[in-house]
Amino acid sequence: MRHFLNLADADADAIAAMLADALDRKKARKDWPKGKVDEDSPLADHVLAMVFEKSSTRTRVSFDMAMRQLGGSAIVLDSSNTQLGRGETIADTARVLSRMADAIMLRTDDHEKAQTMSNHADVPVINGLTDLSHPCQIVADLLTIIEHGKALPGLQIAWLGDGNNVLNSIVEAAGLFKSDVRIGVPPGYEPDQGFCDAARSKGATIRLTHDAVEAVQGADVVVTDTWVSMGQADSKAKLAAMAPYQVNEALMAHAKDDALFLHCLPAHRGEEVTDAVIDSKASAVWDEAENRIHAQKSVLRWVFGQI
Repeated sequence: MRHFLNLADADADAIAAMLADALDRKKARKDWPKGKVDEDSPLADHVLAMVFEKSSTRTRVSFDMAMRQLGGSAIVLDSSNTQLGRGETIADTARVLSRMADAIMLRTDDHEKAQTMSNHADVPVINGLTDLSHPCQIVADLLTIIEHGKALPGLQIAWLGDGNNVLNSIVEAAGLFKSDVRIGVPPGYEPDQGFCDAARSKGATIRLTHDAVEAVQGADVVVTDTWVSMGQADSKAKLAAMAPYQVNEALMAHAKDDALFLHCLPAHRGEEVTDAVIDSKASAVWDEAENRIHAQKSVLRWVFGQI
């Protein structure tokens, strides 16, 4: 049984194999209609149950399209119109869905819910996002970085803003691929210490700073995310603390000349990033968004033991 709750559930070799598979499958589909099934239909007759306790655009569409392109299908369940919304436990939901689907993708708030789902499911469980981590997003990010000609070992990644779930998974990836991450965050908004310690123990360099310029200086990739995550109160104090970490043209000028800008979206233009950056030649956010499909396909193939 293979679950994918964090990147560490697969080792570096497995993630590298997923990325290679994603690159090959994406190349093979060039100029195809989006709904055409891959020639080998590796997940024919398989069904993915997608459980959403948090709203979604990219995760919902990319997993649905991933299953379609792999020859399978997907069922969407929202907590508002399932028994989860009436108090059925995650464990009981896991038991039922295991009898009706071949895998489960859960997008929720508390990471413990994903852990509970995997503990009680008899089929693979994939983390579509929790408050702790967002591994599927980072597989897509790594795919985008490689597509743009950058090697992962020794890669200089700069993060600006909130020390959130996306950053935790970036740090985890740095540990797997020996990348360096410089984290520019306000005091009190640091990432999970456990992820940082684990990455350092594997040879990654993880540096925290409260200086945005120091974080970005000489970076190969500059990454940010919304300052207020889903379900969080829109705190004026938090927004004020984040303001010095906005990714704008002046800040990007301190990165390498060929630096990429990434953002998992949705973007709050004028807050964490300016139009001039997200719409610039440095921005790879649209490639990054599309790559959620190709990354998800390889994650799905991995949990089913095909990679």
